[in-house]
Amino acid sequence: MSIISILCFIGTILAYLFAKKLYRKFPYLLLSPALFVPIVLIIILLLTHVSYDTYMLDSQWIVWMLGPATVAFAIPIYEYRQIIKEHILSISMGVMMGMFSGMLSAFYLAKLFHFDQSTTYSLMARSISTPFAMELSTHIGGSVELVILFTMITGVVGMLIGDLILAALKLKSHFAQGASLGNAAHGFGTTKAYMRHKQEGVIASLTMVLAGIFMVLFGPFCVHTIVHVLG
Repeated sequence: MSIISILCFIGTILAYLFAKKLYRKFPYLLLSPALFVPIVLIIILLLTHVSYDTYMLDSQWIVWMLGPATVAFAIPIYEYRQIIKEHILSISMGVMMGMFSGMLSAFYLAKLFHFDQSTTYSLMARSISTPFAMELSTHIGGSVELVILFTMITGVVGMLIGDLILAALKLKSHFAQGASLGNAAHGFGTTKAYMRHKQEGVIASLTMVLAGIFMVLFGPFCVHTIVHVLG
């Protein structure tokens, strides 16, 4: 523990509160706390030459809180449980296909750029929300730090271009749109889905949680199988 790391922790909390208030007044995507706060923090850390390790000494608790925050998505899922029961098969199949395609595309991307094993495994684990991705990474030999970075990038990109992709696919169903956002962009995608329509947000929450559970349970086997067969 150090004064600098404590100041980083306090600064992160204050920056989030400020960004949240700012976003309510000016609801532009670039001012969303999920985008605005990380960008501001990165700039400040670079200017002050504060290392990532120093920043994380006390701010690691913020990452730890992602687990309980993810569980909170279960509330709207419970409220819409009847709709979910009617579509559980299609949701499950979509989650599994999304999980597999995400790992496969990440593997070929890593192979294209000749990433080492740790980076490859971290990239293959990034297609789920951060708490699940961190857990999966520890089981397959990836890097927790890298998987957090890759997961954040995946979510932010999905949040930024999700509307364009869905428009290009011409999906009319809120159900399909929500499932796409939750499966592809996890927490960020779920936030975006709730901004679009409540039903989209509920389905995105469900697909995000299911994708995380499936990846933790079956991800290690799938990752090692893909690497062994295609490597």
